[in-house]
Amino acid sequence: MAAAVTLAERGAAVTVFESGPVPGGRARRITTEGRELDNGQHILIGAYTELLRLMCRVGVAADALLRLPLELRYADGFRLRGLSGLLFSGRIPFRERVDAFRFVRALKRDAFRLPQDMSVSALLQRHRQGGVIGHYLWRPLCISALNTPPELASAQVFAMVLRDSLAGPAGASDLLLPRVDLSRLFPEPACEFLARNRGEVRLNSPVRELAALQKEFRTVIVAVGPHQLKTLLPQAAPEFEFQPIYTCYLQYPEAVNLPFPMLGLAGGLVQWAFDRGALTGERGLIACVISAQGDHQQMQHDELAASCHAELKTAYRNLPDAKWSRVIAEKRATIACVPGMKKLGSMGPACGVLLAGDYLDPDYPPTLEAAVRSGVRAAAQILGSK
Repeated sequence: MAAAVTLAERGAAVTVFESGPVPGGRARRITTEGRELDNGQHILIGAYTELLRLMCRVGVAADALLRLPLELRYADGFRLRGLSGLLFSGRIPFRERVDAFRFVRALKRDAFRLPQDMSVSALLQRHRQGGVIGHYLWRPLCISALNTPPELASAQVFAMVLRDSLAGPAGASDLLLPRVDLSRLFPEPACEFLARNRGEVRLNSPVRELAALQKEFRTVIVAVGPHQLKTLLPQAAPEFEFQPIYTCYLQYPEAVNLPFPMLGLAGGLVQWAFDRGALTGERGLIACVISAQGDHQQMQHDELAASCHAELKTAYRNLPDAKWSRVIAEKRATIACVPGMKKLGSMGPACGVLLAGDYLDPDYPPTLEAAVRSGVRAAAQILGSK
């Protein structure tokens, strides 16, 4: 959709083929058991400049996102407000706070480029960033941004995330929490923009081979998930490793709410719990997110829902039983963001096929921002070749 909007605003006639009934790919609205839910709980940060720019361009209202200065709150009482909050956090030992500033200063000195990639765990160990600060800040940030366990995750990509967020300009590390479903956040307004600008979106229109499209269109942008790429471009697609994201929705009585819209749970399977009542008006609905691989992948969905409820109840003893639950498992939510991971070679307008996707960015982990950047780049290649 980012590619389509970028082309359409420059006057190109664009046709989008969407295999499903709702646009959004791996970040979309789904209907299950008569209820509309997101297929995952995504968040944005202030550093997502391209996505925010395009959201504005297609007319997404400013109040579609709840903007909060970076504040990490945990159910056990731990709180941290931005990097400067390290100075005043009594829960973090003084030695760790000093080492944290030295860690960030060392990354800045080297322009956030490592001499050699390694795991995030190895990077944190080298800079004495385990302990409390590793538990509450670096490990959760790594898992949330890279969707890969720190023991496996690329330290170089993690450094890029720190560059653009915690060490970025004012507002770059702000949390931007969606107040509408993910399809309304950008894909559907983008469809409406295309309809006003010579574009067309064909829903329920899967593409299984490119030859027919290449006869009809001068250039084709392949913007599918990495696990679908081999079907369309079998010679170009490498073998990716994948990481899952599980989202467990728990419906409680409407009076149930969390003390903060996004709350950390650092002692079990659940990393973050989101109060959908505070965000989208779905009162009593809590979304528990489990990113990256783990023991939860071996659990039945009802067992996993019970475990999520138990973890919430440990923090809030008076929590009543959930009236309804639903687990959504995106087993191939992202590629594994590991050191030395393969990047696809570039394909240009000369061959009539370009690629776009969150797994193509040379610096960024597979995020919504990476997806948008890749679409804008693909469109720019087409426009530059005219």
